[in-house]
Amino acid sequence: NQRQQRIQPIIRFRSGPNSLSLLFLCKMFRSASRHQASAVSSALAARVRRPALLSKLRTAEECVPLFKDGMNLGWSGFTSVGYPKMVPVALADHVEKNNLQGKMRFTNFIGASVGGETEDRWAALDMISRRFPYQLGKHTQKGINSGKIKFQDHHLSTFPESLLYGYYTKDDKRPAGKRPLDIAMVEVSGITEDCRIIPAASVGAIPETIQTAEKLILEVNTKLPDWEGCHDLNYSLIPPYRKPYLITNVDDRIGDTGLPVDPDRIVAIVESTKPDNTGAVDPEDDVSKAIAGHIVDFLVSEAKSGRLPSRLPPLQSGIGNIANAVIGGLASADHPVFAELDVWTEVMQDTFLPFFEDGKMRRVSSTSIKLSPEGFTRFYNNWGGDRWESEGNIYRNKLILRSQEVSNSVEIIRRLGLIAMNTPVEFDIYGHANSTMVSGSRMINGLGGSGDFLRNARLSIMHTPSTRPTKTDPLGISCVVPMVSHCDHTEHDLDVLVTEQGLADLRGLSPRERAVCVIEKCAHPAYKGMLMDYFRAAEKSCLAAGKGHEPQLLDRVFKMHVNLESKGTMRIDGW
Repeated sequence: NQRQQRIQPIIRFRSGPNSLSLLFLCKMFRSASRHQASAVSSALAARVRRPALLSKLRTAEECVPLFKDGMNLGWSGFTSVGYPKMVPVALADHVEKNNLQGKMRFTNFIGASVGGETEDRWAALDMISRRFPYQLGKHTQKGINSGKIKFQDHHLSTFPESLLYGYYTKDDKRPAGKRPLDIAMVEVSGITEDCRIIPAASVGAIPETIQTAEKLILEVNTKLPDWEGCHDLNYSLIPPYRKPYLITNVDDRIGDTGLPVDPDRIVAIVESTKPDNTGAVDPEDDVSKAIAGHIVDFLVSEAKSGRLPSRLPPLQSGIGNIANAVIGGLASADHPVFAELDVWTEVMQDTFLPFFEDGKMRRVSSTSIKLSPEGFTRFYNNWGGDRWESEGNIYRNKLILRSQEVSNSVEIIRRLGLIAMNTPVEFDIYGHANSTMVSGSRMINGLGGSGDFLRNARLSIMHTPSTRPTKTDPLGISCVVPMVSHCDHTEHDLDVLVTEQGLADLRGLSPRERAVCVIEKCAHPAYKGMLMDYFRAAEKSCLAAGKGHEPQLLDRVFKMHVNLESKGTMRIDGW
């Protein structure tokens, strides 16, 4: 198209009596047209079913001039799946090649984490000034903890609406009526005739990112199968126009399979042929298997007692090897309570696949499918073709992908009565939990959706190893402490705490009863006596002073953390 535009003025100038010149230029015009047609792969032509959009086809490198220092950028992506892969890499190449580190910096708004070859490379090149709300990668974390990147952690359920409210950009000097984001880069599986975009293996905050962006760059990933039909999508409304989400079952649908987009806001279509950069799944170990066993036994007991129905309520599971092991334990458990399971979660991982293959899975609703490379191969092989709607697809009528605004909706979580299971950094003897900070200061990834689910689930479970190693002590860190060094989830939010040592059911217990239960059931033997000594000393002192509801000794409560900082272990000589 660009070549045609250069040629057309010449034709108008030369179109006179010299027919040979005109004939020569017409041949050039036809050659340019053939060049443009050949630039559109057959795969891309099949996925972009609105032909007029192909005039906006660009390479990733041709998109680089659209970006200016200081811009607010929206990205698709959730847990390293469904993120733009071509343009961010081209922009990083441009910065590196031209020594622009620290001179082209952006604010990134992304539903969750994306692949390390994109954003984490940006962090290494000092291309990120601010980041919202959940991230992953050693360079990104280094930038945050060194102060280079200003990071705000946020509940994933409320991030999209806060973006719509304009909270994150309230201090920007933007013209009235201009959208909060300058450019949104969105990976899609395809575009329909009526300009609806079809996401791929994640949705995340795509709807709200599109709603708040001035310009859109769509990366059409032809490496992936055609996902059309899997999603249940809707744009968000803000009060006073918000309506209830009428979902009473995991498989209820409230939206459409695609999101309508104004074609005039699309400034570039880029073909992508890169897969999602997900890592291998950590293998199950004895610790994670023991934790899974405790949870399986507990859920069976709850069903037998009548506190849970004979067919379990929908499950939610966080990410990581422990969460994978727990789901794997449920998949292999031979008990009717685990037959025909429903799952309402934000991330589906590898150990969900056997549930589908064995016929134990009834329905799954998620906002992302984060599988290992081997898991994705296994997943796509079960499609029975290269389209979601293929008749042989075993997931077709069992899996729905939605936005994180819906997957993490407090309204729906409470209505469905979920069983929520997530992993903390540490929890304390009274039932508070820390999901984000090491020693109260160093940010890891972020809160994610754990707060959305744990505070509002029917049954809230947190699971962790009782200890973690340090460089000098294989039992150097106790994940059970007198007081968490940072609190993300309060004692009012959590029902059950689990380590490989055992399971503490905290329902109906007072704080002092909880302390004894947590220490006896969850603490490692190397720390059990130490923690009980602390609790008894605190209890005696605080009761004598008439302040014994939840006893703490403020001059000693972080002694284990302080010892870790100075000596590399939480094992102290005494209080």
